[in-house]
Amino acid sequence: MAREAIEVLKECEAFLEGHFLLSSGRHSGAYCQMAYLQQYPDRCAEVMASAAEQLRDLDVDVIVGPAMGGIVYAYELGRQLGKRAIFTERVDNVMTLKRFAIHPGERCVIAEDVVTTGVSSLETKRVIEEAGGVCLGITCVVDRTRPEAPSPIPILASALKLDLPNYAPEECPICREGKLPLVHLGSRKMKEAAKQTL
Repeated sequence: MAREAIEVLKECEAFLEGHFLLSSGRHSGAYCQMAYLQQYPDRCAEVMASAAEQLRDLDVDVIVGPAMGGIVYAYELGRQLGKRAIFTERVDNVMTLKRFAIHPGERCVIAEDVVTTGVSSLETKRVIEEAGGVCLGITCVVDRTRPEAPSPIPILASALKLDLPNYAPEECPICREGKLPLVHLGSRKMKEAAKQTL
């Protein structure tokens, strides 16, 4: 029987607890440091198997992973599904399709590590559509979206759904308590547009 994804994340120390600044600009008491999972290809494949299975009957041409967090997961999904896997990357802090091509009409799925608000995936959706592709939705390792703040792009599959609260900075109870410093572990430069409360 397959292990639960959360077990694997904890085993890899990819699931952390504390006081974290998310790439959306919101605060949380938990953080998924997905790079730690990527150290172990066998465990990454194990976690992604359930997401791949959820996508198996979908007519997909290309898996698109935004750099850096989505590259490994796009590759692994592509490997398990027998599909082409590519990545977008930032040039002068703008997400672009620098190295690859998406052909008009190709059906694409965005591969993300963690989705909290889905706002950052809009950049990749824009790139796909500007190239003439069709963005079907997102697949991710961890879906942290909440019913009151759904992703603007449909989440088609995830390896793990975590109902972890996250807060606008001015509403953060961890900040009010004042015991834990705010830590930013992400790599993306935050923009004002991504700081909005959804």
